Amino acid sequence: MNRKKRIPGLMLLTALFLVLVGCGDNSEETTSTNDGGSEGDYEIEVIAKGFTQQYWTAVQNGSQEAAEEFGATINFVGPANETAVQEQVQMLSNAVNKNPDAIVLASLDVKAQVDLLNQAMNNEIPIVGFDSGVPEAPEGSVLGTAATNNKSAAGIAAEEIFKEIEDQLASVSVENPARIGVLAQEANSTSIVERSEGFIETMSELASELDNIGEQIAVVGHQRFANDVNESDAALIIQVQIPANATDSEVQTSAQALLNMDNLLGVFSSNETASKGLLNAHEAMGGVLGSDGIVAAGFDSGTLQKEAVRNGTFLGSVTQDPIKIGYEGVRLAIQAANGEEVDDLDVPAAWYNAENMDSDEIAPLLYD
Repeated sequence: MNRKKRIPGLMLLTALFLVLVGCGDNSEETTSTNDGGSEGDYEIEVIAKGFTQQYWTAVQNGSQEAAEEFGATINFVGPANETAVQEQVQMLSNAVNKNPDAIVLASLDVKAQVDLLNQAMNNEIPIVGFDSGVPEAPEGSVLGTAATNNKSAAGIAAEEIFKEIEDQLASVSVENPARIGVLAQEANSTSIVERSEGFIETMSELASELDNIGEQIAVVGHQRFANDVNESDAALIIQVQIPANATDSEVQTSAQALLNMDNLLGVFSSNETASKGLLNAHEAMGGVLGSDGIVAAGFDSGTLQKEAVRNGTFLGSVTQDPIKIGYEGVRLAIQAANGEEVDDLDVPAAWYNAENMDSDEIAPLLYD
């Protein structure tokens, strides 16, 4: 039996009046993310690359900040790690099927997501990229990207390392070559690949200006980055070291193999995971990095890396602005949801060392 209560006429009129009054002024409506707040005007799906690094927690904080400011509900998700391509594909599929106002995406593998990107475009769901973005996406499927120019950012580390080892490089030869290492956790992520490329390109350009080196620079260790110069013909060897799997233990093993190589003057680690692996290898080997040993520089932040910069184990590191990347990704998504034009946005990177890491400009960019 239907037991719904009947509302007397006067009560019905009163209820209607209250509803109309309540709808008359929304100027003080509270909006926030879906993490414990009330529902906003926009529903935005945000898909990160993983949560193994504290970097993504900072990105999430920036995304939440924008959601609260502009009135959005965000669903911030990411796979277990940056090699879990199929897990992220499923997350993108779930997001498209929800038909949100917009999607923010840092793709692990665009080729694996092409059909979903086209589906979103056909369903008129705007997509914007952040962090490494969605490179080589189908035309028109991604409207803009908030990201750091990773090649230029890694070039900063190359410049700083070069300053430290330039005098040593000035005396090398084919008979007595020097080696500089690049440690990366994998060779699939666009951002990590671009950082490796940016470091190699800038270091090669700087070193080639030395008369004793010139074009005698070999890039070895991984086919993706190798050039046409044989190691036996090189005065400078840039050694790219990448583990078979992006686990902490395998990254550390690769780092130890690199640090054991002859005539190694410097090492660049291309993200937080690679920097942790390099520092763990350094510790396991009794300490080989620092001003009296191999010059090292990293990328990103995190507790271990910050301490290494502070105590001189690392010369310094390059940091992005993860909070701003997350913030701008959601802001661009809302802009796209409103039908407004969206352009790519370059979020600058910065070099930090023991002297400036506590400054007002740099400290907010460093996460634990």
